[in-house]
Amino acid sequence: MTTTPILKANNIVAGYDNKIINNGISLVVPSGKISVIIGANACGKSTLLKTLARLIKPISGEILLDDKKINKIPSKQLARTLGLLPQSPVVPEGITVADLVGRGRFPYQTFLKGWGKKDYEAVQEALEIMGITDLANRSVDELSGGQRQRVWIAMALAQQTDILLLDEPTTFLDITYQVEILDLLTDLNRKRGTTIVMVLHDINLSARYSDYIFALHKGNLIAEGSPDEVISEELIQKVFSLECAVIKDPVSGSPFIVPKGRHHVMG
Repeated sequence: MTTTPILKANNIVAGYDNKIINNGISLVVPSGKISVIIGANACGKSTLLKTLARLIKPISGEILLDDKKINKIPSKQLARTLGLLPQSPVVPEGITVADLVGRGRFPYQTFLKGWGKKDYEAVQEALEIMGITDLANRSVDELSGGQRQRVWIAMALAQQTDILLLDEPTTFLDITYQVEILDLLTDLNRKRGTTIVMVLHDINLSARYSDYIFALHKGNLIAEGSPDEVISEELIQKVFSLECAVIKDPVSGSPFIVPKGRHHVMG
């Protein structure tokens, strides 16, 4: 595999309807690693991810992919390098699992070139990676939340991008499914070298599964680094207004948050 492209944000100011949400964020996404963006609700995590994916045009600053301005890269070319799984995507009515996963091959289609062997192989591989080959002919409408999330991730995998951005891929899932999804993404990262950037709500899962953490507070990037470098009682107090103790996770060795008391608000 060729060297994974580098995704950077330079002094990004971004938001909606003239309301600034991200305020001057600069970062470099670690190539070939799993990064997680953490922060309280409405702190700008999803806005940052959407800006990195070119879904939102920044008010100022720029996003660079291998030092090329992302807004200058043709859409299909970008979609072959960078994939995004948004929060709560809408399922087209009556579509089968195989057809939805096949939509990940759109960046490779042209007027002259229909589906080829590579496309079928990419879909088959994505179904296998996510363990849903036996669901290929089922309607997505009939599936459980955990199965449906696997299908969406399989669609993103079929795109075969070097960089994969996921906005809360485990939200609304039982803890069993959350761990399964995160284990599968970790396998993908380790085997393919895919650069993964996720927004996650759960701090302990973030610390366990990430190589690198970006911590946001009120639209600003206030800390970044490995979980051991970033997760501290002071940071959790500042970001989430939560008093806690930080101990070592007995299974993974990563930092583990233990809240103190019942009267603190998570932000």
